[in-house]
Amino acid sequence: MTKHFGATLSALALAVVVSGCAGGSGTTTPAPAAGTTAASATTAAASPAPATSATGTSGSSAPASAAELKTAATSAGQVVVDAKGMSVYLFAKDTKDSGTSACTGSCIAAWPPVLAGSDAPAAEGVTGKVGTIPTPDGKKQLTINGMPLYYYAKDRAPGDTTGQGVGNVWYLVNPAGEMITSAAGGGY
Repeated sequence: MTKHFGATLSALALAVVVSGCAGGSGTTTPAPAAGTTAASATTAAASPAPATSATGTSGSSAPASAAELKTAATSAGQVVVDAKGMSVYLFAKDTKDSGTSACTGSCIAAWPPVLAGSDAPAAEGVTGKVGTIPTPDGKKQLTINGMPLYYYAKDRAPGDTTGQGVGNVWYLVNPAGEMITSAAGGGY
């Protein structure tokens, strides 16, 4: 009974976080109410981040010689993915070359940053300019053409593209570093 209640509470909290990140006002979304809900949302949504890191280990990134970004064919066309094939996304509310992410607070639980292993990340098949920006906790978030890159917590396996078009502000990225605003389905 307790497990089902906790899972239900986590799912509800994730839904609140995702809907908050998809808002259209251009301001950051406040964190959920303090207590179990915020912790459950963070735990439930953040769990795929270690599995989708460049090396598959928690808190580390790919060696500098390994490509941290590459491309893959999807129903939306060629898209940028990480070294393990996980789709990456751009956030329409980010400002190009600002050096910061507009996804803060509870937004990060649903849209974790794509972390870099170096200041000069390697990429295969990506023609957009790849770089990094600092995260609030001192890590390096990958960017393409000056725009931060993110994972979507509901993408569980390589080829998942379930974040495409969420809230009309989250989009897959083409190899040139541009948002793909057409609908995508099915992955690759």
